[in-house]
Amino acid sequence: MKTINKINISGAEVYPLIEGGKGINGTDGKSSGYWAKEGGVGTISMVSPTEISLSGTIIPEIFHEKIRAKRHREMVEYAIRGGISQAQIAHDIAGNNGRIHINMLWEMADSEEVIIRVLEGAKGLIHGVTCGAGLPYNLGAIAAEHNVYYYPIISSARAMKILWKRSFRNYAQYLGGVVYEDPWLAGGHNGLSNAENPLQPERPYERLIELRKVLTELGLPNLPIIIAGGVWSLSDWQDYIDNPELGQVAFQFGTRPMITKESPISDAWKMLMMHAQKGDVILQKFSPTGFFSSAIKNNFLSNLIRRKKAEIPYSETATEEMTFLLPVSPIKAVYIRSEDKQHVEQQRHLGYSMIKETPDETLVFLTPDEWTNIQIQRAECVGCLSQCQFSGWSRANGTTGKLPDPRTYCIHHTLMDIGHGGDIQNNLAFAGHNVYRFATDPLYANNHIPSIHELFNAILNGK
Repeated sequence: MKTINKINISGAEVYPLIEGGKGINGTDGKSSGYWAKEGGVGTISMVSPTEISLSGTIIPEIFHEKIRAKRHREMVEYAIRGGISQAQIAHDIAGNNGRIHINMLWEMADSEEVIIRVLEGAKGLIHGVTCGAGLPYNLGAIAAEHNVYYYPIISSARAMKILWKRSFRNYAQYLGGVVYEDPWLAGGHNGLSNAENPLQPERPYERLIELRKVLTELGLPNLPIIIAGGVWSLSDWQDYIDNPELGQVAFQFGTRPMITKESPISDAWKMLMMHAQKGDVILQKFSPTGFFSSAIKNNFLSNLIRRKKAEIPYSETATEEMTFLLPVSPIKAVYIRSEDKQHVEQQRHLGYSMIKETPDETLVFLTPDEWTNIQIQRAECVGCLSQCQFSGWSRANGTTGKLPDPRTYCIHHTLMDIGHGGDIQNNLAFAGHNVYRFATDPLYANNHIPSIHELFNAILNGK
Protein backbone atom coordinates (compact mmCIF):
# COMPACT_ATOMS: atom_id res chain seq x y z
CA MET A 1 0.00 0.00 0.00
CA LYS A 2 1.13 3.55 -0.72
CA THR A 3 2.33 5.52 2.28
CA ILE A 4 -0.05 8.26 3.29
CA ASN A 5 2.00 11.35 4.08
CA LYS A 6 1.09 14.29 6.24
CA ILE A 7 -0.01 17.48 4.50
CA ASN A 8 -0.76 21.02 5.62
CA ILE A 9 -4.35 21.40 6.75
CA SER A 10 -5.52 24.50 8.61
CA GLY A 11 -1.96 25.62 9.29
CA ALA A 12 -0.44 22.37 10.58
CA GLU A 13 1.14 19.22 9.18
CA VAL A 14 -1.37 16.43 9.86
CA TYR A 15 -2.44 13.12 8.42
CA PRO A 16 -4.94 13.78 5.61
CA LEU A 17 -7.57 11.78 7.50
CA ILE A 18 -10.63 13.75 8.50
CA GLU A 19 -13.52 12.82 10.75
CA GLY A 20 -16.79 13.58 8.97
CA GLY A 21 -18.85 16.14 10.87
CA LYS A 22 -22.37 14.67 10.47
CA GLY A 23 -25.47 16.05 12.16
CA ILE A 24 -27.03 16.13 15.63
CA ASN A 25 -24.73 14.31 18.06
CA GLY A 26 -23.01 12.44 15.22
CA THR A 27 -19.67 13.81 16.40
CA ASP A 28 -18.80 15.83 19.48
CA GLY A 29 -15.84 17.23 21.38
CA LYS A 30 -14.81 13.81 22.65
CA SER A 31 -14.78 12.02 19.29
CA SER A 32 -13.15 14.91 17.46
CA GLY A 33 -10.61 15.48 20.23
CA TYR A 34 -9.44 11.87 20.14
CA TRP A 35 -9.32 11.91 16.32
CA ALA A 36 -7.12 15.01 16.40
CA LYS A 37 -4.99 13.47 19.14
CA GLU A 38 -4.03 10.75 16.61
CA GLY A 39 -2.74 13.46 14.28
CA GLY A 40 -5.79 13.81 12.05
CA VAL A 41 -8.55 16.40 11.75
CA GLY A 42 -11.42 16.01 14.21
CA THR A 43 -14.75 17.61 13.34
CA ILE A 44 -17.40 18.71 15.82
CA SER A 45 -20.97 18.85 14.57
CA MET A 46 -22.48 22.29 15.15
CA VAL A 47 -26.01 21.03 14.47
CA SER A 48 -27.57 21.37 17.94
CA PRO A 49 -24.39 20.34 19.81
CA THR A 50 -24.90 19.21 23.39
CA GLU A 51 -23.88 21.67 26.09
CA ILE A 52 -21.75 20.19 28.88
CA SER A 53 -21.59 22.01 32.21
CA LEU A 54 -18.33 22.77 34.03
CA SER A 55 -19.06 19.80 36.28
CA GLY A 56 -19.30 17.52 33.23
CA THR A 57 -23.06 16.97 33.16
CA ILE A 58 -25.26 17.24 30.08
CA ILE A 59 -27.52 20.29 29.94
CA PRO A 60 -30.67 19.08 28.15
CA GLU A 61 -32.25 21.10 25.35
CA ILE A 62 -35.58 22.05 26.92
CA PHE A 63 -37.77 24.73 25.35
CA HIS A 64 -39.91 27.02 27.47
CA GLU A 65 -41.22 29.64 25.04
CA LYS A 66 -44.72 29.35 23.60
CA ILE A 67 -44.05 31.26 20.37
CA ARG A 68 -42.10 29.46 17.65
CA ALA A 69 -39.83 32.41 16.82
CA LYS A 70 -38.83 32.61 20.49
CA ARG A 71 -38.25 28.85 20.68
CA HIS A 72 -36.00 29.31 17.67
CA ARG A 73 -33.94 31.83 19.63
CA GLU A 74 -33.71 29.34 22.49
CA MET A 75 -32.40 26.73 20.03
CA VAL A 76 -29.76 29.13 18.68
CA GLU A 77 -28.52 29.93 22.19
CA TYR A 78 -28.37 26.23 23.09
CA ALA A 79 -26.33 25.57 19.94
CA ILE A 80 -23.85 28.35 20.67
CA ARG A 81 -23.26 27.32 24.27
CA GLY A 82 -23.08 23.67 23.23
CA GLY A 83 -20.62 24.42 20.45
CA ILE A 84 -18.30 26.36 22.74
CA SER A 85 -18.35 23.66 25.42
CA GLN A 86 -17.67 20.89 22.87
CA ALA A 87 -14.78 22.87 21.35
CA GLN A 88 -13.19 23.13 24.80
CA ILE A 89 -13.57 19.38 25.34
CA ALA A 90 -11.96 18.65 21.96
CA HIS A 91 -9.07 21.01 22.66
CA ASP A 92 -8.42 19.53 26.10
CA ILE A 93 -8.25 16.00 24.67
CA ALA A 94 -6.24 16.79 21.53
CA GLY A 95 -3.71 19.08 23.16
CA ASN A 96 -1.47 20.40 20.40
CA ASN A 97 -2.07 17.40 18.15
CA GLY A 98 -3.95 17.47 14.86
CA ARG A 99 -6.57 20.06 14.02
CA ILE A 100 -10.10 20.73 15.26
CA HIS A 101 -12.79 21.74 12.77
CA ILE A 102 -16.48 22.44 13.19
CA ASN A 103 -19.16 21.38 10.70
CA MET A 104 -22.38 23.26 10.04
CA LEU A 105 -25.42 22.53 7.90
CA TRP A 106 -25.71 25.82 6.00
CA GLU A 107 -29.49 25.46 5.69
CA MET A 108 -29.84 25.54 9.46
CA ALA A 109 -31.66 28.71 10.46
CA ASP A 110 -29.17 31.32 11.70
CA SER A 111 -26.25 29.03 10.89
CA GLU A 112 -24.03 32.06 10.33
CA GLU A 113 -24.75 33.45 13.79
CA VAL A 114 -23.99 30.09 15.40
CA ILE A 115 -20.66 29.79 13.55
CA ILE A 116 -19.62 33.36 14.35
CA ARG A 117 -20.49 33.25 18.03
CA VAL A 118 -18.91 29.82 18.54
CA LEU A 119 -15.71 31.04 16.89
CA GLU A 120 -15.76 34.09 19.16
CA GLY A 121 -16.52 32.08 22.29
CA ALA A 122 -13.99 29.36 21.50
CA LYS A 123 -11.29 31.62 20.10
CA GLY A 124 -8.08 29.73 19.37
CA LEU A 125 -9.69 26.31 19.92
CA ILE A 126 -11.05 25.84 16.38
CA HIS A 127 -8.87 25.80 13.25
CA GLY A 128 -11.37 25.32 10.43
CA VAL A 129 -15.03 25.44 9.45
CA THR A 130 -16.67 22.93 7.12
CA CYS A 131 -20.03 23.74 5.61
CA GLY A 132 -22.46 21.96 3.29
CA ALA A 133 -26.17 21.47 2.53
CA GLY A 134 -26.51 24.61 0.48
CA LEU A 135 -24.12 27.14 -1.05
CA PRO A 136 -22.33 28.89 1.85
CA TYR A 137 -21.49 32.16 0.12
CA ASN A 138 -20.57 34.00 3.33
CA LEU A 139 -18.33 31.25 4.71
CA GLY A 140 -15.12 32.82 3.38
CA ALA A 141 -15.88 36.19 4.93
CA ILE A 142 -16.66 34.61 8.31
CA ALA A 143 -13.46 32.56 8.25
CA ALA A 144 -11.33 35.53 7.27
CA GLU A 145 -12.79 37.68 10.03
CA HIS A 146 -11.91 35.03 12.64
CA ASN A 147 -8.57 33.95 11.14
CA VAL A 148 -9.58 30.32 10.56
CA TYR A 149 -9.71 28.21 7.40
CA TYR A 150 -12.87 27.23 5.58
CA TYR A 151 -13.87 24.09 3.67
CA PRO A 152 -17.02 24.13 1.53
CA ILE A 153 -18.71 20.78 0.93
CA ILE A 154 -19.66 20.40 -2.73
CA SER A 155 -20.74 17.56 -4.99
CA SER A 156 -19.70 18.99 -8.36
CA ALA A 157 -17.12 21.23 -10.01
CA ARG A 158 -19.98 23.52 -11.08
CA ALA A 159 -20.82 24.32 -7.46
CA MET A 160 -17.22 25.32 -6.80
CA LYS A 161 -17.24 27.68 -9.79
CA ILE A 162 -20.36 29.39 -8.50
CA LEU A 163 -18.99 29.80 -4.97
CA TRP A 164 -15.64 31.11 -6.22
CA LYS A 165 -17.09 33.71 -8.55
CA ARG A 166 -19.73 34.83 -6.09
CA SER A 167 -17.53 35.11 -3.01
CA PHE A 168 -14.59 32.80 -2.33
CA ARG A 169 -12.14 34.54 -4.67
CA ASN A 170 -12.12 37.44 -2.21
CA TYR A 171 -10.99 35.15 0.63
CA ALA A 172 -8.65 32.77 -1.18
CA GLN A 173 -5.94 32.80 1.50
CA TYR A 174 -8.33 31.24 4.04
CA LEU A 175 -9.66 28.55 1.70
CA GLY A 176 -8.05 25.47 3.25
CA GLY A 177 -9.51 22.90 0.88
CA VAL A 178 -12.68 21.75 -0.78
CA VAL A 179 -14.66 18.70 0.33
CA TYR A 180 -15.97 16.64 -2.58
CA GLU A 181 -18.83 14.60 -1.15
CA ASP A 182 -20.06 11.80 -3.41
CA PRO A 183 -23.83 12.37 -3.65
CA TRP A 184 -24.57 8.69 -4.30
CA LEU A 185 -22.49 7.21 -1.47
CA ALA A 186 -22.46 9.69 1.41
CA GLY A 187 -24.72 9.39 4.43
CA GLY A 188 -27.04 12.15 5.57
CA HIS A 189 -27.94 14.96 3.19
CA ASN A 190 -26.58 14.69 -0.34
CA GLY A 191 -25.87 17.33 -2.96
CA LEU A 192 -27.63 15.82 -5.95
CA SER A 193 -28.65 18.49 -8.43
CA ASN A 194 -31.65 18.41 -10.75
CA ALA A 195 -29.27 17.56 -13.59
CA GLU A 196 -28.16 14.31 -11.93
CA ASN A 197 -30.03 11.03 -11.78
CA PRO A 198 -30.25 9.59 -8.23
CA LEU A 199 -30.58 6.11 -9.77
CA GLN A 200 -27.47 6.40 -11.96
CA PRO A 201 -24.34 6.83 -9.82
CA GLU A 202 -21.30 8.36 -11.50
CA ARG A 203 -17.75 7.29 -10.75
CA PRO A 204 -16.04 9.73 -8.39
CA TYR A 205 -12.75 9.65 -10.31
CA GLU A 206 -14.02 11.54 -13.37
CA ARG A 207 -15.87 14.07 -11.21
CA LEU A 208 -12.73 14.65 -9.15
CA ILE A 209 -10.66 15.13 -12.30
CA GLU A 210 -13.14 17.76 -13.44
CA LEU A 211 -12.95 19.45 -10.03
CA ARG A 212 -9.15 19.56 -10.15
CA LYS A 213 -9.29 21.11 -13.64
CA VAL A 214 -11.64 23.80 -12.37
CA LEU A 215 -9.46 24.51 -9.32
CA THR A 216 -6.42 24.86 -11.59
CA GLU A 217 -8.31 27.26 -13.85
CA LEU A 218 -9.19 29.30 -10.76
CA GLY A 219 -5.52 29.50 -9.77
CA LEU A 220 -5.80 26.87 -7.04
CA PRO A 221 -3.79 23.93 -8.48
CA ASN A 222 -2.46 22.82 -5.08
CA LEU A 223 -5.64 23.21 -3.03
CA PRO A 224 -6.36 19.92 -1.22
CA ILE A 225 -9.45 18.03 -2.35
CA ILE A 226 -10.99 16.15 0.56
CA ILE A 227 -12.71 13.03 -0.76
CA ALA A 228 -15.86 12.19 1.19
CA GLY A 229 -18.71 9.74 0.79
CA GLY A 230 -18.00 6.03 0.49
CA VAL A 231 -14.56 6.30 2.10
CA TRP A 232 -13.89 3.19 4.19
CA SER A 233 -10.29 2.01 3.72
CA LEU A 234 -7.30 3.66 2.04
CA SER A 235 -6.68 0.38 0.24
CA ASP A 236 -9.77 1.19 -1.85
CA TRP A 237 -8.26 4.50 -2.96
CA GLN A 238 -4.72 3.60 -4.03
CA ASP A 239 -5.21 5.03 -7.52
CA TYR A 240 -6.19 8.37 -6.00
CA ILE A 241 -3.12 8.77 -3.76
CA ASP A 242 -0.10 10.52 -5.32
CA ASN A 243 -2.02 10.79 -8.57
CA PRO A 244 -0.74 13.75 -10.65
CA GLU A 245 -4.14 14.18 -12.31
CA LEU A 246 -5.86 14.60 -8.95
CA GLY A 247 -3.12 16.45 -7.10
CA GLN A 248 -3.18 16.72 -3.33
CA VAL A 249 -6.03 14.80 -1.73
CA ALA A 250 -7.26 13.96 1.77
CA PHE A 251 -9.92 11.51 2.93
CA GLN A 252 -12.98 12.14 5.08
CA PHE A 253 -14.38 9.20 7.07
CA GLY A 254 -18.04 9.58 7.94
CA THR A 255 -19.67 6.23 8.68
CA ARG A 256 -16.76 4.14 10.00
CA PRO A 257 -15.88 6.34 13.04
CA MET A 258 -19.50 6.17 14.21
CA ILE A 259 -18.78 2.75 15.69
CA THR A 260 -15.97 3.58 18.08
CA LYS A 261 -15.79 3.75 21.86
CA GLU A 262 -15.60 7.54 21.70
CA SER A 263 -18.50 8.00 19.26
CA PRO A 264 -21.42 9.77 20.98
CA ILE A 265 -24.20 7.72 19.36
CA SER A 266 -26.01 5.04 21.37
CA ASP A 267 -24.93 1.41 21.54
CA ALA A 268 -28.26 0.43 19.97
CA TRP A 269 -27.56 2.65 16.95
CA LYS A 270 -24.05 1.20 16.70
CA MET A 271 -25.46 -2.33 16.66
CA LEU A 272 -28.01 -1.37 14.01
CA MET A 273 -25.15 -0.21 11.80
CA MET A 274 -22.95 -3.15 12.73
CA HIS A 275 -25.45 -5.63 11.31
CA ALA A 276 -26.72 -3.66 8.31
CA GLN A 277 -26.70 -5.45 4.98
CA LYS A 278 -25.91 -4.18 1.50
CA GLY A 279 -28.89 -2.24 0.19
CA ASP A 280 -30.22 -1.33 3.63
CA VAL A 281 -29.34 2.34 3.09
CA ILE A 282 -31.87 4.18 0.93
CA LEU A 283 -31.28 7.39 -1.03
CA GLN A 284 -34.56 9.30 -0.81
CA LYS A 285 -36.05 12.79 -0.73
CA PHE A 286 -38.23 12.85 2.37
CA SER A 287 -36.10 15.40 4.24
CA PRO A 288 -37.91 18.66 5.08
CA THR A 289 -34.86 20.49 3.68
CA GLY A 290 -35.82 19.39 0.17
CA PHE A 291 -32.42 17.70 -0.28
CA PHE A 292 -31.84 14.05 -1.03
CA SER A 293 -30.53 12.10 1.95
CA SER A 294 -29.36 8.58 2.77
CA ALA A 295 -30.50 6.61 5.82
CA ILE A 296 -31.00 3.03 6.97
CA LYS A 297 -34.34 1.54 5.96
CA ASN A 298 -35.93 0.97 9.36
CA ASN A 299 -39.58 1.28 10.43
CA PHE A 300 -39.42 5.07 10.26
CA LEU A 301 -38.17 5.19 6.68
CA SER A 302 -40.34 2.27 5.56
CA ASN A 303 -43.45 4.13 6.71
CA LEU A 304 -42.48 7.25 4.76
CA ILE A 305 -41.99 5.08 1.68
CA ARG A 306 -45.43 3.48 2.25
CA ARG A 307 -47.03 6.89 2.63
CA LYS A 308 -45.46 8.13 -0.59
CA LYS A 309 -46.47 5.05 -2.57
CA ALA A 310 -50.08 5.30 -1.37
CA GLU A 311 -50.66 8.95 -2.34
CA ILE A 312 -53.15 9.84 -5.06
CA PRO A 313 -53.85 13.07 -7.00
CA TYR A 314 -56.83 15.31 -6.25
CA SER A 315 -58.45 18.51 -7.47
CA GLU A 316 -60.28 21.28 -5.64
CA THR A 317 -62.85 21.38 -8.45
CA ALA A 318 -64.44 18.75 -10.64
CA THR A 319 -62.63 18.03 -13.90
CA GLU A 320 -63.05 15.56 -16.74
CA GLU A 321 -60.70 13.20 -14.89
CA MET A 322 -61.50 14.09 -11.26
CA THR A 323 -65.19 13.31 -10.83
CA PHE A 324 -65.65 11.62 -7.46
CA LEU A 325 -66.25 13.89 -4.46
CA LEU A 326 -64.26 12.70 -1.42
CA PRO A 327 -64.69 14.23 2.05
CA VAL A 328 -61.26 14.80 3.60
CA SER A 329 -62.50 16.56 6.75
CA PRO A 330 -65.85 17.43 8.34
CA ILE A 331 -65.84 20.73 6.42
CA LYS A 332 -63.99 19.97 3.20
CA ALA A 333 -64.26 17.64 0.20
CA VAL A 334 -62.08 17.30 -2.90
CA TYR A 335 -62.37 15.50 -6.21
CA ILE A 336 -60.42 12.34 -7.08
CA ARG A 337 -60.45 9.91 -9.98
CA SER A 338 -63.30 7.40 -9.80
CA GLU A 339 -60.80 4.55 -10.16
CA ASP A 340 -59.13 5.67 -6.91
CA LYS A 341 -62.26 5.10 -4.78
CA GLN A 342 -61.29 1.50 -4.10
CA HIS A 343 -57.78 2.57 -3.12
CA VAL A 344 -59.23 4.99 -0.57
CA GLU A 345 -61.35 2.23 0.97
CA GLN A 346 -58.35 -0.10 1.11
CA GLN A 347 -56.33 2.52 2.95
CA ARG A 348 -59.15 3.09 5.43
CA HIS A 349 -59.49 -0.65 5.96
CA LEU A 350 -55.78 -0.81 6.81
CA GLY A 351 -56.26 1.89 9.46
CA TYR A 352 -55.11 4.90 7.43
CA SER A 353 -58.31 6.85 7.94
CA MET A 354 -56.82 10.37 8.12
CA ILE A 355 -56.64 11.85 4.60
CA LYS A 356 -54.36 14.86 4.27
CA GLU A 357 -53.40 17.18 1.43
CA THR A 358 -49.86 17.83 0.23
CA PRO A 359 -48.45 20.92 -1.53
CA ASP A 360 -48.36 18.92 -4.79
CA GLU A 361 -52.13 18.41 -4.96
CA THR A 362 -51.99 14.84 -3.78
CA LEU A 363 -53.57 13.07 -0.83
CA VAL A 364 -51.76 10.89 1.68
CA PHE A 365 -53.21 8.43 4.18
CA LEU A 366 -52.27 8.37 7.87
CA THR A 367 -53.39 6.60 11.00
CA PRO A 368 -55.01 8.80 13.66
CA ASP A 369 -51.91 8.38 15.85
CA GLU A 370 -49.61 9.45 13.00
CA TRP A 371 -51.65 12.57 12.39
CA THR A 372 -51.71 13.39 16.11
CA ASN A 373 -47.92 13.09 16.28
CA ILE A 374 -47.51 15.33 13.22
CA GLN A 375 -49.73 17.97 14.81
CA ILE A 376 -47.79 17.82 18.08
CA GLN A 377 -44.41 18.09 16.36
CA ARG A 378 -45.56 21.00 14.21
CA ALA A 379 -46.86 22.75 17.32
CA GLU A 380 -43.49 22.20 19.02
CA CYS A 381 -41.44 23.37 16.00
CA VAL A 382 -38.26 25.19 17.04
CA GLY A 383 -37.49 26.62 13.60
CA CYS A 384 -34.30 24.64 13.11
CA LEU A 385 -34.12 25.10 9.32
CA SER A 386 -34.00 28.26 7.25
CA GLN A 387 -37.21 26.94 5.72
CA CYS A 388 -39.00 23.71 6.47
CA GLN A 389 -41.37 21.73 4.28
CA PHE A 390 -42.74 19.79 7.26
CA SER A 391 -43.87 22.69 9.45
CA GLY A 392 -44.05 25.53 6.94
CA TRP A 393 -41.54 27.54 9.02
CA SER A 394 -39.36 30.15 7.32
CA ARG A 395 -36.64 32.05 9.14
CA ALA A 396 -37.10 34.99 6.80
CA ASN A 397 -40.86 35.43 7.05
CA GLY A 398 -42.05 33.13 9.83
CA THR A 399 -43.77 30.95 7.23
CA THR A 400 -43.05 29.60 3.76
CA GLY A 401 -46.61 30.39 2.73
CA LYS A 402 -46.99 26.82 1.51
CA LEU A 403 -49.07 23.96 2.82
CA PRO A 404 -46.98 21.91 5.30
CA ASP A 405 -46.09 18.55 3.78
CA PRO A 406 -47.22 15.42 5.68
CA ARG A 407 -44.92 13.25 3.52
CA THR A 408 -41.88 14.52 5.41
CA TYR A 409 -40.99 14.75 9.11
CA CYS A 410 -39.66 16.94 11.93
CA ILE A 411 -35.92 16.56 11.41
CA HIS A 412 -34.96 18.18 14.73
CA HIS A 413 -37.23 15.87 16.71
CA THR A 414 -36.14 12.61 15.11
CA LEU A 415 -32.39 13.33 15.00
CA MET A 416 -32.34 14.70 18.52
CA ASP A 417 -34.14 11.58 19.75
CA ILE A 418 -32.01 8.96 18.02
CA GLY A 419 -28.86 10.97 18.70
CA HIS A 420 -29.49 10.81 22.44
CA GLY A 421 -30.43 7.17 22.93
CA GLY A 422 -33.92 7.09 21.39
CA ASP A 423 -35.70 4.39 19.40
CA ILE A 424 -33.54 3.18 16.49
CA GLN A 425 -36.48 1.77 14.51
CA ASN A 426 -38.86 4.70 14.75
CA ASN A 427 -36.43 7.55 14.13
CA LEU A 428 -34.31 8.51 11.14
CA ALA A 429 -30.95 6.68 11.18
CA PHE A 430 -28.56 8.41 8.80
CA ALA A 431 -25.72 6.25 7.40
CA GLY A 432 -23.47 6.03 4.36
CA HIS A 433 -24.04 3.38 1.71
CA ASN A 434 -20.92 1.45 2.79
CA VAL A 435 -22.41 0.74 6.23
CA TYR A 436 -22.81 -2.93 5.26
CA ARG A 437 -19.02 -3.29 5.40
CA PHE A 438 -19.10 -3.31 9.21
CA ALA A 439 -20.44 -6.87 9.03
CA THR A 440 -17.30 -8.16 7.28
CA ASP A 441 -14.67 -5.75 8.61
CA PRO A 442 -12.22 -7.73 10.81
CA LEU A 443 -11.81 -4.72 13.09
CA TYR A 444 -15.46 -5.15 14.16
CA ALA A 445 -15.51 -8.96 14.34
CA ASN A 446 -17.61 -10.46 17.16
CA ASN A 447 -19.28 -7.08 17.73
CA HIS A 448 -15.97 -5.50 18.81
CA ILE A 449 -16.20 -1.74 19.11
CA PRO A 450 -12.72 -0.29 18.59
CA SER A 451 -11.30 2.87 20.06
CA ILE A 452 -10.49 5.76 17.74
CA HIS A 453 -6.82 4.91 18.32
CA GLU A 454 -7.42 1.38 16.98
CA LEU A 455 -9.44 2.62 14.01
CA PHE A 456 -6.97 5.36 13.11
CA ASN A 457 -4.06 2.91 13.10
CA ALA A 458 -6.05 0.44 11.02
CA ILE A 459 -6.79 3.17 8.46
CA LEU A 460 -3.13 4.19 8.29
CA ASN A 461 -2.24 0.54 7.57
CA GLY A 462 -4.80 0.24 4.78
CA LYS A 463 -7.14 -2.00 6.76
